[in-house]
Amino acid sequence: MSVSSGSAAAARPRPTVAVVGAGAAGALVAVQLCETAARRRTPFDLVLIDPAAEAGRGTAYATEVPEHRLNVPVGGMSCYPDDAGHFRRWLCRHGESTVTAADFASRYRFGSYLADTLGRAVIAAHGTVAVRRLRTRVTRCADTGDGRFELRLADGGTVTADSVVLATGPAAGTARWAPAELRGSARFIAAPWAPGALDAVGADDDVLLVGTGLTAVDLALVLDRPGRTVHALSRSGLLPRPHAVAPLPPVPPPPGLTALPLRRLRTALRRHLAASLRDHGDWRPALDGLRPTIAALWQGLTDEERADFLDRDATRWNVHRHRMAPTTAETIARARAADRLRLHAGRIAAARPLDDGRLAVGLADGREVTVAWVVDCTGPGLRVDAAGDPLWGGLLADGLAVPGPLGIGVATDAGRLRDARGTTDRPVFTLGASRRGELWETTAIPEIRAQAREIAESVLAPLTRAPQPARRRPTDQFGLPLTTHAAAAAAFRSGLGRVVTVRAKAAEAFARATTLDPGFALGHAALALLGHECGEDLDVHRELADAQRSVAERGDDRERSFVDVVTRRIQEHEGVAGSDGDRALVDHLDRYPGDAFALSIAVPTIAFSGVGDLDGSLARRLVEHAAPAYDGHWFPTSLLAFVRQEQGRIEEAGALATAALAVEPASGHAVHALAHVHYESGDHRVGRDWLDGWIGGQGRGAVHRAHFSWHVALHELALDDSEAVRRRWFAQLAPRQVNGVRALVDSGSLLWRARMTRNWTGSVPVDGVLDAVARDLLERPATAFTALHSAVALTAGGDLPALRRLRTHAVGADTVQREVIAPLCQALEAVLEERWTAAAEGLRGLLPTLRRVGGSAAQREVVEETLLHALLEAGQSDAARHLLEERLDRRASPLDRRRLSDLPH
Repeated sequence: MSVSSGSAAAARPRPTVAVVGAGAAGALVAVQLCETAARRRTPFDLVLIDPAAEAGRGTAYATEVPEHRLNVPVGGMSCYPDDAGHFRRWLCRHGESTVTAADFASRYRFGSYLADTLGRAVIAAHGTVAVRRLRTRVTRCADTGDGRFELRLADGGTVTADSVVLATGPAAGTARWAPAELRGSARFIAAPWAPGALDAVGADDDVLLVGTGLTAVDLALVLDRPGRTVHALSRSGLLPRPHAVAPLPPVPPPPGLTALPLRRLRTALRRHLAASLRDHGDWRPALDGLRPTIAALWQGLTDEERADFLDRDATRWNVHRHRMAPTTAETIARARAADRLRLHAGRIAAARPLDDGRLAVGLADGREVTVAWVVDCTGPGLRVDAAGDPLWGGLLADGLAVPGPLGIGVATDAGRLRDARGTTDRPVFTLGASRRGELWETTAIPEIRAQAREIAESVLAPLTRAPQPARRRPTDQFGLPLTTHAAAAAAFRSGLGRVVTVRAKAAEAFARATTLDPGFALGHAALALLGHECGEDLDVHRELADAQRSVAERGDDRERSFVDVVTRRIQEHEGVAGSDGDRALVDHLDRYPGDAFALSIAVPTIAFSGVGDLDGSLARRLVEHAAPAYDGHWFPTSLLAFVRQEQGRIEEAGALATAALAVEPASGHAVHALAHVHYESGDHRVGRDWLDGWIGGQGRGAVHRAHFSWHVALHELALDDSEAVRRRWFAQLAPRQVNGVRALVDSGSLLWRARMTRNWTGSVPVDGVLDAVARDLLERPATAFTALHSAVALTAGGDLPALRRLRTHAVGADTVQREVIAPLCQALEAVLEERWTAAAEGLRGLLPTLRRVGGSAAQREVVEETLLHALLEAGQSDAARHLLEERLDRRASPLDRRRLSDLPH
């Protein structure tokens, strides 16, 4: 199906890659082909050939029975080897927000996930990869003699391809175990997954399942009902073991196993499992720890040892290795307890029809089971051509393929078919079950997805032109080169411009850059960072994985360093030991001071979390070190203004912010710095009017406008203007305007401050704020800064049990939460219980250490406001007077002057 140009002078037609089979293996290969080609700008035509109505499902994931669960937890079923959480995040975005990596999703949902992921990959590769779907079967694959292949189709058509990937799934079973009279009976169901295969089974018909593995378990779930007995027969009579409800981490095996002969290997593995059972109370971690070494263990055996394993060990291996989901195991156990499911050990010796239409099935030991139907649940065959598959039969007959070890599957070299001459020079590949003879464990998603990526690399390598060094790469607006083309660079510059001015829609600009160039590493890294640091609605890990792949394929040293910074900051947030994302960021800026995006992260701003920097010295050093790289640009000036006000150098900060705004009136960093300058200087009327005007003008497109509104409200509080505070909150800070962490930090804290200063009479509308914030964020915050504001909001809401749960979390969290947040929660509990003396004592003791939680002095001041309220309620007028006088020495405030005058003399 190669596509040629209509022009006589056209270049050679685009290469064609045919993927035969569109089940899980075919879909995973197609995803990798599309995404890798899009990143590398490698054009080709992709033909996906399979008769199924929907790609990605195959037989395994087409079942719509809700009880049919995956046999691997959600955390092990991602399409991507380098993004383990992708399937879980997909489920969260598609209606299952509470799913965890340890849950077992339905098989139909996983099929939907495969189909959706493939569809997205095809769309993303549009313009580079032309995809065609043929709903038919391939009956023959023949070498055309010119290095290409002709695929003959069941519908009479043909496809000519440059490369072929055979993703045909497990070989069909043959039912050769069954006596001839049973195979010939109309009551024998040889293909239970065929559409309508079980339709004739009556409501009261007893059924015999031949096989007790996972296929039999699935059929037992379908057939189980009151009034019916389901018999299940196998040589061992053993069912798969269940997964643990609360699985433990894998335990790696002892070294040197691959060099052992089978006899000694058995002993070593028994000891490994026994040690796990002794140390952890469970054998599963030991078996799970073997998974990365299974292929090497199998390949280390001789053919005689492999045959011995199949004869003596395979059943026990499969029972323990391929396990049931816990909920499935519970359902099966209930059916057995009710005697609706009966297990038998043995084999079928004969079968005869009875007058009532049923079958009398005789077992080798003389027993007899009478049933209405017999269903073959022995699973797939081991030989690819055993069921007369014309495609594989033709490949073997033509010498394009040869059987694998013991005749199982086919022989390959990393998935490339080995022919009868022993060579692997033809671009014909296979993966999954057809490689079982070589790898043994090769039918699960974790193995198949890794093979899919490897095959995509092999297929595309000869099609991808070596990158030619550009005569002149495009740059960002600060002169740093970008490894992309001009159009994507322009979109990136737009996004970066919005980042440095702290304006909205930066993510949209970066997304446009990666759409124009899917292999643009910095664009993906920017999106990952915005999702992680700023809470943008993005798939952070997907963007991070794309950034890592892209920068490995094409990226300079700075880009690699930046992607590493993003990776380590995300990993550090997730508790990965040794990540140290802050240190990586500082090191990056030491090497590349002109990286404006990195500088935006490092200096504390309203847009980013910032590096922990208690005295401002690190931020100052970073900005001062970077400034020469910008040649007087307003951007580092705006950052330096923010740093100076944190240092208490208020007058200098104001001058710097004013200078930056004279050049760029939309600079959110400079505006933020000037907002603090006005507040700390006590210029509340000037600050209120100026900032309110900016919000309605240049600030219309600012990120987190609510934070600027919060700054205006602080001025209004300081001016003791209750009505203005109330109007401001409802117009610009109520939950319909603000959500997530900003609602907690800005909206919730303002309500509490207004109540503490008696600028809000009656109950405060904090319930809406609490509803706008995820419960995990409220009660299990990742940072001390968030925890401070969670404690304040929960106190405002009067939720004493939740406040206590937050204190319990803080005790077990990081050092700052343990030493600052936990005692803060205890003091706020005293506030809620109106134990004012205890509350005042606890809050007063926290003031010297409060800086450790981060944020600005203005934000942390909420604790001081609460202390002042507690002192007044406790009748400690002298202490309240002393605190108010200290505050007025720092800055003017009509609110504090009024409160001071109200104190009894």
